[in-house]
Amino acid sequence: MRCYGAAVVAVPPLGEPLAAPRILLPFKCTRTHFLNSQFSRKFKMETNPVGWFEIYVQDICRATKFYETVLGIKLNKLEAPVPGMEMMVFPLDMERPGASGALTKMDGFESGSGGTIVYFGCEDCAVEASRVGAAGGKIKSPKMSIEEFGAFALAIDTEGNMFGLHSMQ
Repeated sequence: MRCYGAAVVAVPPLGEPLAAPRILLPFKCTRTHFLNSQFSRKFKMETNPVGWFEIYVQDICRATKFYETVLGIKLNKLEAPVPGMEMMVFPLDMERPGASGALTKMDGFESGSGGTIVYFGCEDCAVEASRVGAAGGKIKSPKMSIEEFGAFALAIDTEGNMFGLHSMQ
């Protein structure tokens, strides 16, 4: 096991086959009861429950350019924790709340729409959504209201991954 900032990740010992890294514990969780779900009865989150994410890609350069263009940010090369893995990390500040993550290229891990959607926070998600097409992606669902929870848009990146954009506007 290794700790990567806000998450504990299970990594096999050297020489053993590599499976998908698994996040074992959210950052700063304590046993207590709150809310009504089974999960929240076992753990009290002092931060948001997502501590880290990885978006699997087939072409790390193309995907990096896509996310830098759409989100207006700079991704940086991250020294991968295992051989054969390439990573470009989203901006990360351990002193600020919220999760960061990385684009990850690794043999045996395919990109594409499959079930997990990462939502990137935005000032107005329509702005970032307007950049998707020019960056090589596609809009799956344009900006729509979710009432008091703000608004969101869904898009497909250059690697076939669906992701979300969320804002309070």
